[in-house]
Amino acid sequence: MSYNIPRVVVAGLKGGSGKTTLSLGLLENFKKSGKKIVPFKKGPDYIDPGWLSKAAGRPCYNLDAFLFPEKKVLASFIKHSSGAEGALIEGNRGLFDGMDEKGTFSTARLARDLSAPVILIIDCTKVTATIAAMVKGVLSFDEEIKIGGVVLNNIAGERHERVIRSAIEGHTDVSVVGAFRRSGQKLIEERHLGLLPQHESNGTQDVLQRMEELVAGSVNTEMVLGIMSSAGPLAVDDEVLTGASGKDDNVRIGVMRDSAFQFYYPDNLELLKESGAEIVDINAFGDGNLPDIDALYIGGGFPETQAAALAVNRTLMKDIKDGADSGLPVYAECGGLMYLGDEIESGGETFKMAGVLPLRFSMSDRPVAHGYTEVQVEGDNPYFEAGTELKGHEFHYSDIVDMSSDALELTFRMKRGKGIKEGFDGITYRNVFATYTHLHALGSPGWVSGIIKLASKYRSARGTAT
Repeated sequence: MSYNIPRVVVAGLKGGSGKTTLSLGLLENFKKSGKKIVPFKKGPDYIDPGWLSKAAGRPCYNLDAFLFPEKKVLASFIKHSSGAEGALIEGNRGLFDGMDEKGTFSTARLARDLSAPVILIIDCTKVTATIAAMVKGVLSFDEEIKIGGVVLNNIAGERHERVIRSAIEGHTDVSVVGAFRRSGQKLIEERHLGLLPQHESNGTQDVLQRMEELVAGSVNTEMVLGIMSSAGPLAVDDEVLTGASGKDDNVRIGVMRDSAFQFYYPDNLELLKESGAEIVDINAFGDGNLPDIDALYIGGGFPETQAAALAVNRTLMKDIKDGADSGLPVYAECGGLMYLGDEIESGGETFKMAGVLPLRFSMSDRPVAHGYTEVQVEGDNPYFEAGTELKGHEFHYSDIVDMSSDALELTFRMKRGKGIKEGFDGITYRNVFATYTHLHALGSPGWVSGIIKLASKYRSARGTAT
């Protein structure tokens, strides 16, 4: 079956080239004009998708052929963009940058898989006609990639733009669809290796409005829409588009979602719901008690930046600890792992956390671990079958400086990545599983079924007890 979905990939020649500014400005502009454009982000990322989702007014989905098979990348794209007026996919790093010299899992590979034209944004600082040579190089490097247009970034003035535009359009068949003038002002605050999450940003809508105004005044959006419409039909086998295999009625899964914990893949939550779970939002700051739930999912985020405020809510932490000690299934990733520990040391201060796990965390000025992970499940645990191999990613500035109990079991053997300790990750305690590794449900066999199974078992046990 084929699908006619207008689509475009926004890519750069390097990180920090302006991809996110262009993508956000376009999405805000399209939303303002009433167009339903679905955003996607290439690669394992939570912060950029948060901004893209805010700009588009709808969820942003990650597409990553390392985390899940290419057929599922295609299925996810079809599933989430069907019925929309188009799709915008923001790339990551440089267009051809992947895991190796072949560009494996690169933005270019994704563009080829989706048969999507590319709009290339190029940093033009201190360069003119050489930009045309760069565009020609891209065109010849991979002739299967269709460069639909170019946006020039960091343009110094009219002459600078005129020379580059003339060089590109004189030496290639690629059109310049826009040009951003150089500005010393950053539109979005940055932290660590990326943007400040939109949940923590002051004046989020003001930031997006400024980006929309930049795009409206500097980019020919009608040309962009034309490039999107130039994408041909996307063929896919019907068996690729499969949903959840079964449902379990009335399972209630609490998900901690607030300014400290916001790193969740929409697919993960949607697949839980498609499998019969009711998602119950929990706020780590404002909710005094744990609601009536059958399992708890605590995603990643930046608990260290708000540790003082988190530490104040002792009643919720006590409920979580009591629940975990009594067998409540708890699945925690990265920031969630930190929240379940005893303490977080940050900025010269120590903050008490939930105390479910006897762990003490300390923050570093540099990433402790950053990149894709591959793990093999070893030993008994309530979520994954032994021998299962999983692919994920890790990105954290925290490290465990005290792991005071020998009773904790480490379940993930790291084939790639750092993990928690000595090449292992994934702490198991009763029905608690806490890990630095982030998993995507489309590429993690048993992740959804493991949580649903435990939640159902816990619900039944409570019903029997009462």
